[in-house]
Amino acid sequence: MRAFVITGPGRAEVQEVEPPTPREGEVVVEVERAGVCGTDMEFYSGAMTYLHTGEARYPVRIGHEWAGIVREAGDGVDPAWLGRRVTGDTMLGCGKCARCGAGRQHLCADRYEIGIRGGWPGALAERLPVPARALQPLPDAVDPTLGALVEPGGNALRAVRAADLAPGERLLVIGPGTIGLLAALIAAAQGVQVHLLGLTERSLDFARSLGFTRTWTAPPAEPFDAVLDASNGPGSPAPGRHVVFIGLSADPSPVDTRRLALKDVTAVGVLSASGGLAGAADLYASGQVDPRPLVAATVSLAEAAIVLAGERRPEWGAAPKIHIDPRLP
Repeated sequence: MRAFVITGPGRAEVQEVEPPTPREGEVVVEVERAGVCGTDMEFYSGAMTYLHTGEARYPVRIGHEWAGIVREAGDGVDPAWLGRRVTGDTMLGCGKCARCGAGRQHLCADRYEIGIRGGWPGALAERLPVPARALQPLPDAVDPTLGALVEPGGNALRAVRAADLAPGERLLVIGPGTIGLLAALIAAAQGVQVHLLGLTERSLDFARSLGFTRTWTAPPAEPFDAVLDASNGPGSPAPGRHVVFIGLSADPSPVDTRRLALKDVTAVGVLSASGGLAGAADLYASGQVDPRPLVAATVSLAEAAIVLAGERRPEWGAAPKIHIDPRLP
């Protein structure tokens, strides 16, 4: 089968590789759609932290935002999965430790991460092996585009839940990228008053095209009930009753714990979509949240390298997400 393989910093190619065979407890998914995110771009550039800690190494087969159809099932897998449209959890815990037993497999010390950690192959390929326990079935109303947005949507949903806001309360989202915009869409669907803080008018123009009129390029002085930091900058966010950190900066963030204590702030970190996949799929299926406008284009495996290098065609516009369809020639 064809798979996109990053062989080193700035080097990648589409290769013919052996297709996966499902092991016990696993299925093989025919990939319909896969999203490209900042983590994938860091693998391509060589900046990804796991490459320097030994948790990943070249060659890397990326792709952890995906949707597809179950085509094969290994021993011990319910055959009812065959033919079902699915997405799945990126985080594959060992299933034996205390964290996995408590439903926190995304923090398992021995976890694999699909397309990211431990050499588990990713979804920029025609087929993908996945443990059946990690599968998330997709409702009929969730097409491949929406299905590949369930994983980032699950991250955003968990962040909005952590903000713990009631309808009418005020949320400042820092960073109008894919996760920030998904969080804004989810919060707005819950009746929260959403404000967006970005660096450029171009990114905020796109946010305004989605209906967000409260936008800023400098931190506003007004108070907020919660702040959700989906940026990759190291600066401390504006104060709020709850502060949610989901973006990762290249440099350590200088958070003053005295501010947290003196303002009685709850600070929450969010890692992964684990626990948010089903909720995101339901929001899409119901029509409460429609993230399709976030997808600028869908391209082939052969075009993935230019996307990872940060190149954009003018006709793609300002939408932040690019999808890959491995079935395209």
